Amino acid sequence: MQTFLQNGNKIHFTSLGCARNFVDTEVMLGLVLEAGYELTQVEEEADFLVVNTCGFLESARQEALDILDELFETKKEGSKIVVTGCMVQKHSDTLLKYFPGIHYLLGPGDLENILKALGSEETGQEITSSRSYLQWGQIPRQIATPKHYAYLKIAEGCAKRCSFCIIPTIKGPLKSKPQDQILREFQALLNQGIFEVILIAQDLGDYGKERREKGALEALLRQMLKIQGNFWIRLLYLYPDEITDELIEIIASDSRLLPYLDMPIQHINSTILKSMRRKTDKEHILATYSKLREKCPDSIIRTSLMVGYPQETDEQFEELIEFVQNYPFDNVGVFTFSPEKGARAARLEGQIPEEIKRKRYERLMEAQMGVVRMRNQRYIGKTLEVMVEGYHPDSELLMRGRFYGQCPEIDGQVIINDGRVVESFGQLYEVEITDVMEYDLIGTAKKPLSLPIKTSPLLVLNE
Repeated sequence: MQTFLQNGNKIHFTSLGCARNFVDTEVMLGLVLEAGYELTQVEEEADFLVVNTCGFLESARQEALDILDELFETKKEGSKIVVTGCMVQKHSDTLLKYFPGIHYLLGPGDLENILKALGSEETGQEITSSRSYLQWGQIPRQIATPKHYAYLKIAEGCAKRCSFCIIPTIKGPLKSKPQDQILREFQALLNQGIFEVILIAQDLGDYGKERREKGALEALLRQMLKIQGNFWIRLLYLYPDEITDELIEIIASDSRLLPYLDMPIQHINSTILKSMRRKTDKEHILATYSKLREKCPDSIIRTSLMVGYPQETDEQFEELIEFVQNYPFDNVGVFTFSPEKGARAARLEGQIPEEIKRKRYERLMEAQMGVVRMRNQRYIGKTLEVMVEGYHPDSELLMRGRFYGQCPEIDGQVIINDGRVVESFGQLYEVEITDVMEYDLIGTAKKPLSLPIKTSPLLVLNE
């Protein structure tokens, strides 16, 4: 969860869910700032409170309800609450049932109407068939991440039809930005001093496919890498069926395109993968994994796995355990199957009891933690390029940062226990790794590797 700062005709934002949702919040921030609103971090001071929701899973929807319950309890008299985002698209009735005092509802494709919602004297809603949002032209965007990294959304919606997922019904069909628009946004971010640009979409590998553009992602990356300068490009997310030989070649050819792949596979058993309607099988996943390890030996591979999918047998689960032990991933997100209304898998026979799901979740997490402890040992004694980001939340005697194998808000971090050479945050330093602590690395900063990233108290991106 991210919240943002404000004052005057005061407005407070809460952004829930994924990075794509976060970018949508940044667009609304840009619009309200341009219109003269002031941001506040203090909920009780706000004249308007905007919550951008996630509707993907029941747990995400419950988080939104809990946040709204708290805001209605603490807001000052007369302030108005506006709810936007994915939960609005599919569950507006639920929102109004629990919170009839909501001032306005905006669907995820209708966020450009945020000023209309704020300015309306009457309660209302705008929930059109436009189920996702891509920024175009002169629509402002307020970068709300730390000064050294930002997200760049290149597509919205989804072309896949996985049996357990309702994202296509929430976000709609795949929509890709034109290459020239993305390149303008990329250059604008670099001009503002952004060092790490994180490309995001539901599936980066599907970029351009609704326009029948073959190899569109590879072509885009080649154009981005033609730009001179020192920067990082990170890719979120790439499904195994979209990781081509050409893409691996591009990653291996330029260190600015980080050898970090978030490759959601969900399972390794081919029967379950087929039931999930994934466009891959065990043989293909193993081949892709092996090719990445061979062609990009320094690659960091992250994945997401699901336990408790309908009809998952003990043997199929054991196959998954064996897989993570024999084909080690650097980071794994583990989820239990959630029978979402509208998803095909929710109607399948052989639903797994919650207690069995929980036990499988715990066993898989335990197995993966053993893998992480083993793999992280290889960093001890090595020197890494680390983006030092700030003080550690537990103590100002410690600092925190990330090397290329750690994505912000997702993975572990580098804890710096000797930062005497660190003169500013948002800058690369050499850090010698001396120890590990589960997902985190521990080390000593040795020397700076780049000039400080330039900063400004207010960064508004006008593409």
